[in-house]
Order: sequence, then C-alpha cells, then structure tokens
Amino acid sequence: MTVKQVMDVQVILPDGKVGTYPGGRSLLAISKDVQHHYPAKILAAVVNNELLELGQEIDGPALIRFLDLTTREGARIYHRSLTLLLITAVYELFPDAVIKVEHSISKGLYCEVEKEPALSAGDVSLLEKRMWHMVNQDIPLKKRRVTLAEAKEVFTRQGFDDKVKLLKYWPKDYLSLYSLGKPEDALYGYHVPSSGFLHLFALEYYPPGLILRFPDENDPSVIPPFVEQPKLFGIFREAERWGKILGFDTTSAMNELIEQGRGPEVVRVAEALHEKKVAQIADLIAERKDEICVILIAGPSSSGKTTFAQRLRTQLMVNGIQPYPISLDDYFVDRDNTPLDESNKPDFEHIEAIDLPLFNQHLLRLINNEEVEIPTFNFATGTREYHGRRLKLEKGQPLIIEGIHGLNERLTQSIPRARKFKIYISALTALNIDRHTRIHTTDTRLLRRIVRDNQYRGTDAVTTISRWPSVRRGEERNIFFLQEEADVMFNSSLVYELAVIRLYAEPLLKNIDRDKNEYIDARRLLTFLSFFVPMEPHDVPSNSILREFIGESCFYLG
Repeated sequence: MTVKQVMDVQVILPDGKVGTYPGGRSLLAISKDVQHHYPAKILAAVVNNELLELGQEIDGPALIRFLDLTTREGARIYHRSLTLLLITAVYELFPDAVIKVEHSISKGLYCEVEKEPALSAGDVSLLEKRMWHMVNQDIPLKKRRVTLAEAKEVFTRQGFDDKVKLLKYWPKDYLSLYSLGKPEDALYGYHVPSSGFLHLFALEYYPPGLILRFPDENDPSVIPPFVEQPKLFGIFREAERWGKILGFDTTSAMNELIEQGRGPEVVRVAEALHEKKVAQIADLIAERKDEICVILIAGPSSSGKTTFAQRLRTQLMVNGIQPYPISLDDYFVDRDNTPLDESNKPDFEHIEAIDLPLFNQHLLRLINNEEVEIPTFNFATGTREYHGRRLKLEKGQPLIIEGIHGLNERLTQSIPRARKFKIYISALTALNIDRHTRIHTTDTRLLRRIVRDNQYRGTDAVTTISRWPSVRRGEERNIFFLQEEADVMFNSSLVYELAVIRLYAEPLLKNIDRDKNEYIDARRLLTFLSFFVPMEPHDVPSNSILREFIGESCFYLG
C-alpha cells in the first residue's frame, strides 16, 4: 500500500513574503496557520490565480493568497454571506414575508421586507437578535451543487419566481445552492464556511425598510458611524419609480421584454426619463439665473459627467441661458509641483493638483465681467502655458465646471455658496439580478470604463482593471463624503445599458489570460454579464450618456 505524499504549499503573506506550509488539507486549516499575519479574519483564497472557498481541499502544488475583509473580494464574500444570514432570519421569523435587497447606502445595504403588518423597529430588533443567535451557533453554510432542473424545483417550492426565470440565462448546467437552514438560495458567488465568520454587523431601521450595516474595509474591527444620506436615498427611490414606469426591476423581466422585441421601447422610455430630469435641473437653475454664476458638476469615474454637462448646457440654452464651460485640467499645477500619493507617485486627483489661488482669482474676475487670459495645460511637457486665449463673460452668463472636486468648497472658495449650483452625478442602478442579488454600482462604472478606455484611449481591460483600485481610493478620498453637499443629484444609470455594454465588454474580458492578476475580476464580470440578453446599440440615441462609452456620441468627447 502506497502512502500518499503530502506536498507543501506556498502562501503569499500580506507583507509580500512567501511562507511554506504543509498541504493535503483544506484552505480553512491552512488559513489557521497564517491568520496571525492578517489584520482581519481570512474569508477566502486565491489559489494558482483561481478564487476558492475555504472549504476546498489542497492536495497539490499551490501558490495561495488569502483574502480577508480588507480586500475587495473578501469584502464581497462577507457582504454576500451576511445577506444570506439576513434572508434566513427573515424567512425564519416571518415565513410569509418577501425580502428585497436593493442598494448600498451609508456603508451598508438597504433592504425592504414586505409583510403584514408592515415592518417595524421592533421587527428589525428581532431580526438582529435572530442573526446574532445564528452567528453564535456558528452554523456551517451548507452548499450543494444541483442541476438547473433541481434548482428550478427548489426555487418554485420556495416562491422565488424571479430566480426561476433567471435560470434560463445562467451560463452553466449546474448551480450551487447555499443555506443556513431555510431557505436554499443562490447569490451567484462564494461564501464563508460558517455563520461564525460573520462576527460584525448591525441592522438599522430605515423606514420603509432596513439597512444591513457592514464593517469598513479600511478598519474591519468596527462598523462606521451611521450617516444620514437623504438626497442619495431619494435618488435611489426615484430610480425605483423609473423601474415601475418601465415595468420591471429584475434582469429576467428586462430580458423578456428584449426577447419580445420591445428593447427599442425600453431605450426610448429610459432616455426620455433622463432628458426630463436634465430639463428639470435646467429649470431649477433658470429660476435662480440672476443669482447663480457657477454650475459645478461632480461625480465618480465613468458616471457620464461630460455628456451630462453637454445635455444640461443644451437645456439651459432652451431657457435662454448661455453657459460657458471651463476645464479644470488647464489649471493643473506644473507636474513637478503635483502632490504625491501614498506610493510616492503623482496624485493628479488631489485637490492640490489644481492651482487653487489662480483658479479662484480667474473665477472672481470672470463673474465680475472682467477679461481673463485662460491658460492651457501642456500634458506633454507637464507645464501650464498661455497662448492668448482670452475670455470675458456676458452679464448673466454662468460658468459650467465639470470635475472630481466640484462639490468641494475649497475649489471655488472665492465664490459665495448661494451663487453656486452643485450637481452630483453617478450611475445608481435600481435594476437587480433578482430580488436577493443586487447589481453593484461600481461594476457598472468599471464596465463603462473598460469599454471607454478601449474605444478612446487604446487601453486594454487588464490595464483598466489594474488601475481601478487606485481610482476607487481617489473617489473615497475626494467625492463620496461630499455627496450630500449637492443641490441636486442625477442618476446616469440606464436600465438597459448592460445589455448593450455586454457586446463591447465581453471580448475584452475574454482576452485576459489566466495568469493575470485581473483574471478573477474578468471572470466575475463575465458571469455577471451573462445574465443579460445582448442588445444591439442602433436604437441608442447619439446624445445618450451611454454613447460616451460605446462611441458615436454627437458631442465632442475627445
């Protein structure tokens, strides 16, 4: 009888060092040997560049990188498993209720529980106690692989009709179901091994629903303070109303309309809702035209700021207002004076990368109807130059300024707040994969950027994905904490856009080789896109925000 040889495995530790440990065990067992090196609980692992759950046995050569709550994918797994814990608690306490996981807000996840009588603060308290009871019991998350026919039977029995319809679009011939008791569910991603891993969370009653609150990735030992975001919440509610106008709120329902040949109708209604909202914002500005001299448009990457600014300008012209756009890029400090980031590299997204004294001096002179010579930043030399480009505004002619720092008072500190109109724009989709599985706003924006960078900048998907964490850090540092400072918010998401983007993004993502660090993100995004029936772009109007990313916009976006 031969004895099976146990091969050692290598683990890349957080400090970059590589340790050697006995193999022939589960990832969970191996993780216990190295947990003391990590700032938070290990939740999953990347093995030979493949994402795996901790229950997986490792019996061959392996290079392992463990993921804890401070990593993006680790946080996703934690949030997904915590969502399953909440769903389980709802169905155990309120068997006839229907829970819908809706959108992120205030470092948490807003959910609604439809029941009779309506959800109350007391109900939320009961749910939280039930969830903690399950965490303290450390219940194993059961996982079983079933055929799609079996999955259909399970979902039908549990009343998950939306999941039944979605099975038609699932790209594999099997599905993994997870449970902590009842019900069995599929949230289309990996989970932690047991409920005991979900050691930190809170529920906040937020009528008419609740917020499932998470630890912060930057400090996984605490739940950040709850911050009211009424304007952001309101824009999500508006998106829900738009969904009702369109007649669907899940991917499978939209797919059915596309398959019925009603895709062009969906496009027209979605675009009309956008145009109506832009016109309403222009009307608000027109009502204060004697007061407002600066219009500021801010938002995260790939939110569609450039196209929105152009469409707003058109609607303002309809109101008899002739706004003049001014570019923040021309006010960059010389590259030698650019602030450095934590990696000692130039941080072009830092507010100090802009010559604030000069910019404010020019703003003040312009709104006083004085003539100013506007600089031009030479990106080749990294210096600011003057070429005789002079500007003088007419009386009542406002400036439009689009950029990452638009909500920050420091950018326009020379102008009284009452004379500014601030607009926050982002792609805040209200469309869900199904009632329990939301679409991450960051994934929508990342896909937009992958397509745009390839179309306009010759950048491949690997490069765009690799830069995304840095982009996200800049957004956290410069934008998100100022959202509620806006006078109005605009949701640039188009409910049909992922059906179109799929045609552009899929080939780019499929070109990412397995040995690339970005492969895991690529596979996740490909699985996500597979839920959408593809739709040709010929019905997308030339002034659509989507055209900013897929091309053929009627606006100059170079």
